[in-house]
Amino acid sequence: MIEKLSFETVAGGKTDPAITVYALSTCGFCKRAMTFLETNGYAYRFIHVDKIGLDTKNEVKKELKERYKTDIAFPFVTVGENDYLVGFIEADWKRTLGL
Repeated sequence: MIEKLSFETVAGGKTDPAITVYALSTCGFCKRAMTFLETNGYAYRFIHVDKIGLDTKNEVKKELKERYKTDIAFPFVTVGENDYLVGFIEADWKRTLGL
């Protein structure tokens, strides 16, 4: 299901690791997370999960939960192939991204 979604992309000088943001359009933490990525020069792709159909949204959350073995909250961010971040705690993001 996830590979069929229409993600928006944000250009940035840092393209490694590949970053995907699952966000809510009304979420302040999601907006801060995306601003953090842009301020630090990261390219990323994102989707506002609240703007896709309910069945699709539920399937995406199920896939993420099964793959990463964690509860899904927003923002939910995949970093490379195996890392992920839940929510926006700047110190965690800096540590994961090596800043």
